[in-house]
Amino acid sequence: MASRALYSPRHPMLKKRDSFEDILEERRHSSDLRYALRCYTPTLYKGLVPCKASMLKSIVLQSDHLQYVIKQVSSESGDSTECVAEEASLILDEMAHRLQLSTVRFFVFTLSKAFKRLFRSVCVNEEGIQRLQQAVQEHPVVLLPSHRSYMDFLMMSYLLYMYDLPLPVIAAGMDFMSMKFVGEMLRMSGAFFIRRSFGGDKLYWAVFSEYVKTMLRNGYAPIEFFLEGTRSRTCKSLTPKTGLLNIVMEPFFKGELFDVNLVPVSISYERILEESLYARELLGIPKPKESTSGLLKARRVLSEDYGSMYVYFGHPVSVRSLTEGKITRSQYNLLPRCIPQKPSADTHEFLNDTAFRLVRIQEGNMVLKPWVLIATLLLQNPDGMDLSSLAEQTDWLRHLALAFGAFLDWPDHAACSEVISCSLALHRHLLSVSAGHVQLSVTDAPQVETTPEEAVFHQAVVVLSCASYRNQILHVFLRPALLAVAMQSANSNRKDDVYNCFNFLRNMFSSEFILCPGDSVQDFEEACYLLMKRGVLQVLEHEIVMSASGHSTLAFLSSVLDPFLQGYQVVSRYLCEETNENLTEKEFIPAVRNFALKLILAGRLKCYEALSSDLQKNALAAFLRLKAVMKVKVGDQVTLKVNKIAVNSLEDTLGKSDVISHQNSWWSSMAMFEIAI
Repeated sequence: MASRALYSPRHPMLKKRDSFEDILEERRHSSDLRYALRCYTPTLYKGLVPCKASMLKSIVLQSDHLQYVIKQVSSESGDSTECVAEEASLILDEMAHRLQLSTVRFFVFTLSKAFKRLFRSVCVNEEGIQRLQQAVQEHPVVLLPSHRSYMDFLMMSYLLYMYDLPLPVIAAGMDFMSMKFVGEMLRMSGAFFIRRSFGGDKLYWAVFSEYVKTMLRNGYAPIEFFLEGTRSRTCKSLTPKTGLLNIVMEPFFKGELFDVNLVPVSISYERILEESLYARELLGIPKPKESTSGLLKARRVLSEDYGSMYVYFGHPVSVRSLTEGKITRSQYNLLPRCIPQKPSADTHEFLNDTAFRLVRIQEGNMVLKPWVLIATLLLQNPDGMDLSSLAEQTDWLRHLALAFGAFLDWPDHAACSEVISCSLALHRHLLSVSAGHVQLSVTDAPQVETTPEEAVFHQAVVVLSCASYRNQILHVFLRPALLAVAMQSANSNRKDDVYNCFNFLRNMFSSEFILCPGDSVQDFEEACYLLMKRGVLQVLEHEIVMSASGHSTLAFLSSVLDPFLQGYQVVSRYLCEETNENLTEKEFIPAVRNFALKLILAGRLKCYEALSSDLQKNALAAFLRLKAVMKVKVGDQVTLKVNKIAVNSLEDTLGKSDVISHQNSWWSSMAMFEIAI
């Protein structure tokens, strides 16, 4: 049964965790070919037999909605309806999948071999699979996986085949279609290809939306797409997109379906395949174009160890239950169903709120490995740590994370030192371990003499790679960390003052992290609750008071946000000191990166994360939102107009929060107190 409401994380420890099964265990002891050719009998929506791809195309092209848009476009462009209809048919041919079981079987055989080489285990929550098996029989299903790797959609189809579930049809970018042979194989495995941007192409949008809605209405197959729109290069969740979410909800809004089940899926990796590639992209190296030759060159990854992979199928979320008291469906009866309607303000707000909460569910169900804790500590200690100190701090951090509701996979009955040793071995390419001392090291550094800029670049690759693992646990610490920084910047115990600072920081970082719109008070209360439960704070009617043993925890939490505070300060400093009147939006990120690089080379900045294009982009979004920067269109270009007074004011406010956690200061302060665990 679909859950009636989205999960609220106010009391995270009350949430029941499902158990996991390693699906590779059986694969290691039986024939991959026999497995790929086994009898596949999927559970179907209401027992319906899916129509063929040719029939699906005919239904889409003859639909009232598409016929209406074809006539509209014909009238506006002056082209004949036959000409526009032919164009619609070509768009659909380019877009549509051609799912064939024989191709899926080939992929299952190939992926079985690849997964056994890449991963020690692939763990799936079987209770989630059972819930999904029930859900697909009741109502059309939309699968919403998190997106950290190209491996995500391959694994999803593999798992659904394994558990005799209907194979999904997957929204994929056009990039894949250009891959010779592989692009067509993906199409025959259920991928349908869409442009990254539609612009104002009314016909393309109509074909695309009708294609998706037809598959959904007919229960053709589960629809699968990524709420975040693209892979996260930082391994933080990205701000969700609502376009496809609106399309899959519209048949319910218009009364064409009784309900739709949304199934959030959380996919996490102990080691990410694209780790260094992502770091280089964030430093301005263009993403390699998807190609078959590139795929063949990437075969060397098969010789690497990527640890464990976890896939957690969340509780199905009923759209019908979500909309109760929020959406008035009668508004959709005012016009014939075939006429396109833009979402109303209320609908848009509902879609946005739902998308954010679904991503928060994904975050809450992410399985975290011990390495994310170790990476967090090593980033805060760039000069390295003794192994004994690392073990002690990791154990402290493990208990703090669990108290805050982290879904942490920590081996049972294993000594902390043993767990750390295994994690360091898996990620040894990022580390230097010598004489009981461990620290981050430069990877792939050239053997020849390098320039200072190249040395900074190589160090930044290591830091950003390591940060991608720390980022996986940020959602656990985020709200308490915002409160910790707010308490320092408020310089007051008054609850209202602390809340105002919390709200400012939350607004500043709302493009950086998943912070549900309108939930500022709830987030503040959640942070207070978690820190009170840990014995860090006392929350009185009008005051928030730090307890005698709370300093170390607050200092650590403040340090978690330090790279982002420093990065935003670098951007604000650039806007005030270096920007010119004709700075274009396209020039902004390279210019800020060069400015940060100069600061690092001059010894005025030690935060390599300030070089990240993702952080710079999010900082610009914050300054635009807070009206400190405005976009002005000049001819064909968009330039940035900076209000330097406003930017200086924001930098001053951020400066008050700049704890700069001075690396080991939070841990040294712990020696003054007894740690109660």
